[in-house]
Amino acid sequence: MGNSNSSSANPRFTSASRAFTQKKLEDLKSLFASLASKSQSNDQYVSYPAFQEYFGLSGSLGERIFDMVTQRRKDDKLTFEDLVIAKATYEKGTDDEIAEFIYQTLDVTGNGVLARSDLESVLVVILKSVFSAESSDAESSDYKEMVDALLNAATFSKSDDDNDGSEKGMTFADFRSWSSHVPTIRKFLGSLLMPPGPVRPGYQVPNLLYGDGVESDRLLLKKEYAWHIGGALPHHELVEWKLLYHSSLHGQSFNTFLGHTSNTGMSASVLIIKDKEGCVYGGYASQPWERYSDFYGDMKSFLFQLNPKAAIYRPTGANTNIQWCATNFTSENIPNGIGFGGKINHYGLFISASFDQGQTFECTTFGSPSLSKTSRIQPEVIECWGIVQASNEQDTKNNAMKGTVLERFKEDRNMLKLVGMAGNSND
Repeated sequence: MGNSNSSSANPRFTSASRAFTQKKLEDLKSLFASLASKSQSNDQYVSYPAFQEYFGLSGSLGERIFDMVTQRRKDDKLTFEDLVIAKATYEKGTDDEIAEFIYQTLDVTGNGVLARSDLESVLVVILKSVFSAESSDAESSDYKEMVDALLNAATFSKSDDDNDGSEKGMTFADFRSWSSHVPTIRKFLGSLLMPPGPVRPGYQVPNLLYGDGVESDRLLLKKEYAWHIGGALPHHELVEWKLLYHSSLHGQSFNTFLGHTSNTGMSASVLIIKDKEGCVYGGYASQPWERYSDFYGDMKSFLFQLNPKAAIYRPTGANTNIQWCATNFTSENIPNGIGFGGKINHYGLFISASFDQGQTFECTTFGSPSLSKTSRIQPEVIECWGIVQASNEQDTKNNAMKGTVLERFKEDRNMLKLVGMAGNSND
C-alpha cells in the first residue's frame, strides 16, 4: 500500500487514525489503493487528476483542496497518511478545526488573504458543479447574477493595512457569519471529500413544476434560487416544488392567493416577492396559509433574500412571532394580509390584503435586516410554490441510495454543528 505501511512513524497520522474505526480505515485504504492504481504511481500516491476525477472537484477549488489535503507540499502526491489526516481534521475535528480548514481552503491563491476574488472563483466552481448535469457547457457569466448575490451577503473587513494594500479580506469571523446565511454553500463545502452523488450535501436542486402554458422566464423562482433556499430544508422537501400562485397569471388578489394555496395537500410553501425597487426576497412557511388572529407557525420557517443579495435568516428564538395570515378582520390591531416575524405593524415581511403594498423591517424574530431597499414596499410580482413532500417510496429509494451514507451523515453533522444546524436537521 505504499506509504500506508510506514505511517506509524508520523505522530499526526497516528493521532488521526484514532478518529476512525478499523472498518473505516480499511475503507480508506481501499479507496486509496483504487485511486493510486489510476495514478501510475506504483501504488505510492494519488495524483491530482485521479483525485479530481473521483471527487468531482475542478478549477481553483479542486486545486486548492488537493493542496490542503497534501499539506501544501506542492509535490502533487497525495499519500495514504495525507488522506487519513485530512479526513480526520475535516470530518472528525472540532467545530473550529473544521471551520478553519474550510476557511483556508477558500483562500485559493494561498496568499493568506481570503479576498472577494477568491470567493468568487470558488462560487463559480460550486455552481458549475451543481448545475453541470443541466448545462455542461455553461460559462462563468451564466452564474454571475447568483455569484454576485452570494458575494453581496459577505463581509470583507480585513483592512488594507493587513494585506499590503491589496483586496480587502474576509476575516475568520466574517466567514463564520457569512456561512450561517448561506447554508447550501456551507453544506457543499462540508462535503468536498465525499464523491459526487444525488445525496451529497449541497447538490440538491428541487424539480420545479408549473403548467405547460407558463413561460419559465416569467417566473421569479430560478433553479439557482431554489438551490439557495433549499439549503435550509431537509432532503425530503427538495424533491419537487409546485407553482400554486403567480400574481400575473392568477391576478393580484389576496382571496385568489388563498384559494390557490388552500387544500392543496401541501402544508409548506415558499413565498417570493419582487418589488418595484427590483429586489427579490420572501419566506419559507412551514404551515399552511390559514386565517388566524395572531401569529402562528413553528421554528422551521425562515426569511430569505435572493437579489441583489442572497441570504437566509433563521429564527433566533427571540420570540415566536413566526407566521401571519389574517383576513376579513375589522380591528386595526389585526392587519389583514400575510407575513412573517416582527410584531404587528412592524413585520419582518408583510403584504397587505390589497396585495399592492407591504413592509419589511429589521426583525429580531429572524435576525434579519429590511429585505428591500426601503421598509415600505410595493410588490410587482408575488409568487407561491408548494413543497411536495417525498413519498414513502421516494424516501425508501433515497435511503437505499444512501446505504453507508448513514455513517457519512454522522460526519456531515460536524459541518452542520459548525453553523448551528445540527439540532434542526430533519433528514
